[in-house]
Amino acid sequence: MIHIVTAENIGAYQCEMEQAYRLRHNVFVDEMGWEDLRKPDGREIDQFDDGRALHMLYIEDGRVLGYQRMLPSMRPHLLTEVLPHLCEGDFPVGPHIWEWTRYCVTREHRDRGRILSPAGNLLLSSIVEWGLASGVGKIIIEMNPLWLLRLVQLNFRVTPLGLPQQIGKDSIIAVTAAFDRRTLQKLQEMRGNVAQAIVAQPEADQRLRA
Repeated sequence: MIHIVTAENIGAYQCEMEQAYRLRHNVFVDEMGWEDLRKPDGREIDQFDDGRALHMLYIEDGRVLGYQRMLPSMRPHLLTEVLPHLCEGDFPVGPHIWEWTRYCVTREHRDRGRILSPAGNLLLSSIVEWGLASGVGKIIIEMNPLWLLRLVQLNFRVTPLGLPQQIGKDSIIAVTAAFDRRTLQKLQEMRGNVAQAIVAQPEADQRLRA
């Protein structure tokens, strides 16, 4: 259900990426109030949607129900260029560290209270699956502080990079979250199966050679 889209295969996902950009705009601009991201065409695209970005799409019957983007920390990314005030020390950098951004899910497939939705589980599982196969073991996240406990319960080792700041309608904190095979096992246990979350991806990912 999770498709990885990169510069190598984005031509085959033009329709799905259009849906993803509109989902991003709906969630981050219309719902969360990040007015700086508003675009007249209703598509949320920024300077990081370039050849180095790795997109993960949750697709069912041709419809994009969830989306997230991964950016290498060794290149300019959201924390270093847009939200540096969220980090009170040195920026986390390394080939094994990537930034997790623009996580969004359609309204009907979102979490219910403290329960991680099936869509959310698959999206998180795909990060861990991809990371374990790619030598990536830590992600940078800018998120609502309410996610802190959830990530710890999923066997992520979370370290705050600073104090929460108000952005749009939400309080946002920057953290790093390390993971390993135990994280994947916990996610699989929660959804009740060990099937791979990622069903399609390019054969070679040049982004890992930054």
